[in-house]
Amino acid sequence: MIEEEDMSIDTLKHPHNHPPAAFTQAKLEWLPWLEPLPESQLTERHRAGLVDASRAESPYFMLLARDPDILGARTRTDKDIFYNPDAGLPRAERELAAAATSRFNGCIYCASVHARFASHFSSRKEDVQRLLDEGVGTTLDSRWDAIVAASVALTRTPSSFDARHVEALRGQGLDDLAIADLIYAAAFFNWANRLMLSLGEPITPSSTS
Repeated sequence: MIEEEDMSIDTLKHPHNHPPAAFTQAKLEWLPWLEPLPESQLTERHRAGLVDASRAESPYFMLLARDPDILGARTRTDKDIFYNPDAGLPRAERELAAAATSRFNGCIYCASVHARFASHFSSRKEDVQRLLDEGVGTTLDSRWDAIVAASVALTRTPSSFDARHVEALRGQGLDDLAIADLIYAAAFFNWANRLMLSLGEPITPSSTS
């Protein structure tokens, strides 16, 4: 059950914020529309839900920490999808799937995070930026195009992902484990984008100063 103390409708107002209007690989911050849990109120249960102690510095995770059990399950799922190196899709392409999903959904904050990771792990920053600038219909290369197309199909509506996408992915060398990783990455961020978009807004680091 979500803990409601210290929640305030006043936090819906950010008159000095100017959210970024374009997709970017720059590091952004995030403003919640509800009051995050104050760090002074963290219990051992909350800390277990955060999983990583450093996430106490994040307004997003401190907001989600109001339901620590769900946050813990969410974070462990996230880490297993993106950080588990045991076979499957290379990390760069898991991040590409998340970035493409976020670009399609219009989540500037999530797209910035996962585009940076995709660039870092692939050393293809210009291609990743083209995805952000031109959208999910841009041409990258046959393998990345198949990954983006599959991710977008899952995001548009899961039933639009079908055997044609699987065949295209297999044609680019993805085995069953790699295809499963792509599905997990896109599906997770299809949900995560909607959560983040409904709880706050992105901000450039200087826009509230």
